[in-house]
Amino acid sequence: QLSTGKKDWDKLTSEEEALLEKYDEVFEDIWDILGGGCSWYCGGGSKEVTASSYLKSQSSNNYEPKNAHDLNYKSAWVEGVPGYGKGEYLMYTFEGKSPRITEIIVVNGYVKSEAAYRDNSRVKKLKVYLNDKPYVVLNLEDKIANQGFKVEPIGNGNREDWKALETKPDWTLKFEILEVYKGLKYEDTAISEIYFDGLDVHCFAKGTKVQLADNSTKNIENLKIGDMVAYLDLETKEIKSAKIEKLEKVIHHGLVRYKFESGIEITATQDHPFRIENKGWASLKPDKSKQYKGFENIEKIYIGDLFLTEKGTDKLISIDFLEGEQETYTISRLRYGDNFIANGLIVGIEELNY
Repeated sequence: QLSTGKKDWDKLTSEEEALLEKYDEVFEDIWDILGGGCSWYCGGGSKEVTASSYLKSQSSNNYEPKNAHDLNYKSAWVEGVPGYGKGEYLMYTFEGKSPRITEIIVVNGYVKSEAAYRDNSRVKKLKVYLNDKPYVVLNLEDKIANQGFKVEPIGNGNREDWKALETKPDWTLKFEILEVYKGLKYEDTAISEIYFDGLDVHCFAKGTKVQLADNSTKNIENLKIGDMVAYLDLETKEIKSAKIEKLEKVIHHGLVRYKFESGIEITATQDHPFRIENKGWASLKPDKSKQYKGFENIEKIYIGDLFLTEKGTDKLISIDFLEGEQETYTISRLRYGDNFIANGLIVGIEELNY
């Protein structure tokens, strides 16, 4: 109803807002784990998922390793050896340029139904290997739920030289079953999903105009470390200048286009922070934005919000959710300041809290 204009964003009931916050306007199926909105998978995802074994298909059900990374609660990987599968594993392979991981989320057991969950065995302890070296042991609870485990960033951190990043070798995460919760009927041990959240996927589309210190503009994809850009001093309300110290680039999908009363448009990821009058920093995905310095108390963007610009404010009149992939870019560190000016709007610098 929101996408067709039958319902206004500013007329949602509290119950509708709660549902939208939980499921997002882009979920297509109740079994979807993420929906079609912005996530780490907009720029990331594994290259391949394999396993030491898997149970043979039964009727229309298959239990292949890919099921553990299809972002769907209805399917599952089930190991395929006699007994409880101790020592069996899933192996996730990532490209060297893949965005970094900061959270591993496990959906333990076969969660498509309460009966399937209880009848099959579940994992109690899961040993994680990074590039075949022991990394951590995850202690899983026996419950139908997403179980998240925060980790220090995994992956290649030097992302300023994109060409060099593309030459980095693949890396792997292996998940080995150590201990299990025994099923009521079957020894087979199941994992419905292991998926990830992380960094390096929060940017603006190619062609976004960034204001420089001399009041000219430069396409964001042409910025270089050392360039002097304009930023707004939020205390004095003066436009000042600062040197770029770090840039980011990633191929991204799930972007949104914000349109404003003045005719300005900007295409960005859903968690990129914007400065809003009487609200402070805000994004469409505030929970995702909180990983960046200075955005721990970030608010949510709504149609009708007044976005700060270099000259005052501009009213947001629509939000379009875009399909397809695009190259995206952002500034992740300036010598001074926590923002820059993109298409005339005050936008946040996404420097990590790590």
